[in-house]
Amino acid sequence: MQVILLERVAKLGQMGDVVDVKPGFARNYLLPQNKALMASKANIAAFEARKAELEARNLETRKEAEALSARLDGQQFVVIRQASDGGALYGSVTTRDAADAATEAGVSIDRKQVQIDRPIKELGLHKVQVRLHPEVEAEITLNVARSQEEAELQAAGKTIQEVAAEEEAQAEFEISELFEDIGAAGLDEDEGPAPERPAEGDDETERAQRES
Repeated sequence: MQVILLERVAKLGQMGDVVDVKPGFARNYLLPQNKALMASKANIAAFEARKAELEARNLETRKEAEALSARLDGQQFVVIRQASDGGALYGSVTTRDAADAATEAGVSIDRKQVQIDRPIKELGLHKVQVRLHPEVEAEITLNVARSQEEAELQAAGKTIQEVAAEEEAQAEFEISELFEDIGAAGLDEDEGPAPERPAEGDDETERAQRES
């Protein structure tokens, strides 16, 4: 099926291009979202009549998207979720979660603009693409954590596994220190007080008694 694109479509073409697509892709995506028209003579003529208007509108929306991208690109947003000690989420982080996190932080985006290639099902830092315009994208990071404190540790470059290992090592160190203190105290008790040496006068008295 041939369609004429009303805007740039990634991996397909630019505005005004007439391209071949699968009928299902056209009916389910391109046509309902006004990204393309059937490439009939009437539609091609209608596009040519509106081409200047469409290009002007595209330029305006692209400038707005570029301004938003400058604010959004490289930003990190925290998403708090429940998870196991191994880091597996009880559920997954969705495009809506990403959009809500950005909007709460003051940057309004729609969940349809968020591109998550595979479900996010683990704690950690996850790179996500946001398509603000057919020609403008931004990259954000979702900091998925169980608490704000954990999110701050992850933002500093530590994983929950590293934090858990550090806490375990610290606990083992404290326990070993405690046992060493207890052992040292036990040795002091076993030795008891040192025997007193007899005074020099006592030695002479004992010798005199033996000689007599």
